[in-house]
Amino acid sequence: MAANCHENPSAKVANEAGASKSEPPTTGKDKSANTEPTPSVDGMKVADPKTILGRPEVPILCYHQIRDWKPTDSKSAKDYIIPPASLADQIKMLSDSGYHTILPDQLYAYLNEGKPLPSKPVMLTFDDTDLDQYTVAKPLLDKYGYKGVFFVMTVSIGRPHYMSKEQIKDLSDNGHVIGSHTWDHHNVKKYQGKDWEIQIEKPTKLLESITGKKIQYFAYPFGLWNHEAIPELKKRGMIAAFQLYSKRDEQDPLYTIRRIIVPAMKPASLYKSMHEGFHYN
Repeated sequence: MAANCHENPSAKVANEAGASKSEPPTTGKDKSANTEPTPSVDGMKVADPKTILGRPEVPILCYHQIRDWKPTDSKSAKDYIIPPASLADQIKMLSDSGYHTILPDQLYAYLNEGKPLPSKPVMLTFDDTDLDQYTVAKPLLDKYGYKGVFFVMTVSIGRPHYMSKEQIKDLSDNGHVIGSHTWDHHNVKKYQGKDWEIQIEKPTKLLESITGKKIQYFAYPFGLWNHEAIPELKKRGMIAAFQLYSKRDEQDPLYTIRRIIVPAMKPASLYKSMHEGFHYN
């Protein structure tokens, strides 16, 4: 079972921050805001790609395991492991700096309709269903009144060191958002045959049965995507999807929303990376 996003381990925050530099910073009014929207999932109207790409990107942070390092952890593995103390320092910095957490529905409304966001928005996302996200991250988010997005890999639910159905429901019931991260973290670029049913349809139904809510947001395993995946996600009710490394697709930016992986780094370094990697003011 591929439990963590260790493919392309060299894609650290600094490199990910550079991914947006091929897209010029955007400031001022959205010049294409009056463009006629086009239909998308479930008949919803979606703004044209130029309009969406014209809106400054919001910082979206991606976390995985939250625990102290072990002597057996490789250098690349440590990029996906953040000690609890480091996470606490980072979240405190965000709060002290006046950041407000937002959730996918807010981001979608902003990108698609231009609805305003709170000042200094940031999205906190957690991948792979690790138990420490519930036992360590949730209390920390609660302390600051923050909400997060938890992308669940359903094969691991209830296994040792992973969240249970009850814990996932508790997150959802308390205002956090549950999204899909496939069944067993299989690379979307390699899907064939029934993979879409196994990796997306069944996990989505399971998560909806656990939370009692519609699952509409998806995170690509390893952050890797291809153009063939996007219509398949649309067919299965996903209205947006999150990647990691590359710039947003010019035709389907809502299905290639960027995030940056956050390793154990000093708060000041994280603050700098957020400002260098995204253009939201």
